Parts: sequence; structure tokens; C-alpha cells
Amino acid sequence: MRRIPIEPRENWRQIAEDNGFFFHHVNGEIYWDESVCYALNLEEIESGLEDPAQEIADMCLDLAADIVNSEEMLSALAIPAAFWDLIRDSWQRNEPSLYGRFDFAYDGHGPAKLYEYNADTPTSLYEAAYFQWLWLEDCLASGKLPEGADQFNSIQERLCETFATFHVPGIMHFASMKDTEEDRATVEYVMDCAAQAGIRGKQIFMEDIGVDAQGLFVDLENAPIHWLFKLYPWEFIWRDDFADNVQRSDTTFVEPAWKMVLSSKGMLPLLWERHTGHPNLLRAWFHGADKAAPVNDYVLKPLLSREGANVHIFRNRKAVFSTGGEYGEEGYIGQELCPPPFVDGHGPVCGVWIVGGKACGLGIREDDTPVTGDLSRFVPHFITP
Repeated sequence: MRRIPIEPRENWRQIAEDNGFFFHHVNGEIYWDESVCYALNLEEIESGLEDPAQEIADMCLDLAADIVNSEEMLSALAIPAAFWDLIRDSWQRNEPSLYGRFDFAYDGHGPAKLYEYNADTPTSLYEAAYFQWLWLEDCLASGKLPEGADQFNSIQERLCETFATFHVPGIMHFASMKDTEEDRATVEYVMDCAAQAGIRGKQIFMEDIGVDAQGLFVDLENAPIHWLFKLYPWEFIWRDDFADNVQRSDTTFVEPAWKMVLSSKGMLPLLWERHTGHPNLLRAWFHGADKAAPVNDYVLKPLLSREGANVHIFRNRKAVFSTGGEYGEEGYIGQELCPPPFVDGHGPVCGVWIVGGKACGLGIREDDTPVTGDLSRFVPHFITP
């Protein structure tokens, strides 16, 4: 696994915007960075990332089967008791899951180490599935990449194939929050993938979803919302005014309610407890003021948080780095410290996508700090021939 400088496409910004990718810069800082790329060989992709991600995905499903029936574990994950029946029923009905993303520390040498599972509303989907594939094709055509170079990326194909298994009888609504350009663009992309699978879609903002006289969800035209793809976390939903309506609604949610048990970082200590010593897992535990961390160098992460917020890094049990944010009231987990493999001051995190239960693609984000956040750059990759 090598970090390689490469000449950006001369008109890459125009290409991005022509393809609906308007968030290539965020707050004036570059987000999509094609001045460098990562080169991996096939062994690093298949044995180093794809196989471990698939194994952990299967381990997570086995774990979820037990969590949904355990009040003790549901409590440990900080999921409100009012949602436990919903989660259990969602699992028993085998409600379909579309996607998720595992984030790994990986340098091409030792085993990849799992940082966390973005199981509910994973970010950077469009960049990983579509735009970096377009970059690959353009760079092959221009000779910037060697002939025969490939990419670990069948994400879009898997999205379309998975949507085809949902058997949506009518309209599927696709929702994000207002004033979030990245989320809106991602939802448009997901809706296009669904359309390729024959699903009729309708875009809506979460703020515009209403409730009818029977307490069921409707759109602005008062049409029922029977299927809803939501780029909106379940932990936000259970705090909303309409949370009670979720219980009585006839809406099928994507991601489903049972994904709550895997989107909490509390699944990391539960996974470690079940698979202690697994080469791709980091030691993890539920952190409490009444007990010391079992290792000297570690990280504290909120049970429920996003984009690297409220992360605290300790070396020799002393705090050395923290990120801000508004998360943490539900509690924290501890995880053995495993910094990204910094190359020239840049630390990559390898995000392996799981779509329809299968590992199918890679997106790499890098940062100059030890924590990947919402401003961390997306850098494309290719597989060496």
C-alpha cells in the first residue's frame, strides 16, 4: 500500500460539478483530493481488507441476533427501552439492510484493525461508489495510471442488485435534512441506483414528513410513506417529536430499526468479548469512572457520535488529543490505541463498504490529525496490475 503523487485532471472541478458533486470543497478546504492516490496490490485488497471485512460483517449479524433479545445488551448500547420491541420486531421480520461501512487502520503489512462500523448512515458513498471510479476511467484513458489498473469497487452494482431484492410495490421515499448539500446529493445518487433496479422514487426532506389522522407518515401531498430510505440516524429519530409514531407506522425503514444495535459503538466491546484476540479487532470495553482502562494507550469514543466528534486519545493514561462536539451523554467506550499509518504526515483510514451483506468496495479518507472527521479528505485508490 503506497501513497503516490499524481497529476490531477485539468478540469476535475468541472467534471465533479457536471456530475452533481458540488461538495468537492468543504468550508473552503479541499475534500476530494486527486493530487495523490493510494496503490494497493490484489493481495492487500483481498486478504488484507475484503476478507476481514466480510468476516466481521458476518460476525456482526451473529452478534445482532443475540443483542435484539437481550435487555442487558440493549441497555449497554444506550438504546431507549421504548424502541426495544421495534428493534426485535424489525429483526424478526428480516427487514432489509442496504449498506454500511467498516473503517480500518491498514498499512498493507500487519492485519487491518477495525476502528468502528458505520452501520446506519455511512458517509462518502457517492465519492467511493461513483466519482472515484470515474477518476479511474479518466486516468486510464489519459495514461496517468498503468494499463490494467483496477479498483476495489463494485459498490454501485451491489446497490442496484440489493435494491432489486427489496420488492417495493409502490413509491419509495428518499429523505435527508434540509441545508445539507452532501446528504441531498447522496440521497439523489441512492435514488438513482434504486431507479436502475426498477424502484420508483420520490425525494423528500425529513422536516417535510408529516403524520395523518391515523398517526401514519405522509409526504407533502399527503401520500403515504410505506418505504423510506433515510439519511438520518436512528438516534436522532428517537429524540424527535414523532418518535412515538414510528412504533405504529406501517413504514419500512432503510436502514431498518435493527441496525441501531450495530450503529452504537457499544457493539465494539461486545464484539471483542465474543471474539477476544481476533486479529482484526482492537481491544474494547465499556468505559466507566469506576474502573481503570486495561491498557495505557487508548481512545475514548462516545457510544453515539458522528464524524470523529468527542474523541479523546490517551498515552500513558494522559490525554494528548481531543476533538470537540456535542456527543457523549449516553456514555463512552474505550478502545486500544491504534493510530493510522501516517505517510508523509497524512493518516489514511480504509473504509470498506458492505452492500447487501457483501464487502464490495473501498474508500480512503486521510487527515493530518489522528482522528478522521467531517473535513478529512477523500483520496482515490487503484489496484496495481
